[in-house]
Amino acid sequence: MSKMVIEIVTPERVVYSGEATMVIARGVEGELGILPNHTPLVTPLKIAPVRIKQEGDKETVIAVSGGFMEVRGQEVTILAEAAEQSTDIDAARAELAKQRAEKRLNEKFPDLDVHRAEYALQRAVVRLDVARHK
Repeated sequence: MSKMVIEIVTPERVVYSGEATMVIARGVEGELGILPNHTPLVTPLKIAPVRIKQEGDKETVIAVSGGFMEVRGQEVTILAEAAEQSTDIDAARAELAKQRAEKRLNEKFPDLDVHRAEYALQRAVVRLDVARHK
């Protein structure tokens, strides 16, 4: 089976680097399935899990908080604002962040930054989802 190289990079570090048979990510227009030799592409990403399929039905799932994905030949590069592998996520901390964001949104204070609270909620939900893939 044909393979490609994928790298997920944040401003702080390389979160993932390895070979894949398929990459599944959520762009702003919807789900994208990237196979080796995919047409060149650059797209913004939503806050969502990125699934990296490898040989032998192995799959790595990474929580990605926005950014961009570039596809060129046999290379996929994701430049993310933040990204975490399932093994790096503290599920209890993510659950607390989710509860705080939900509380802020439910209280509806006049000076509430709704966009920021929704962003925090989305990120916490994705982190919890990815943490279950340990």
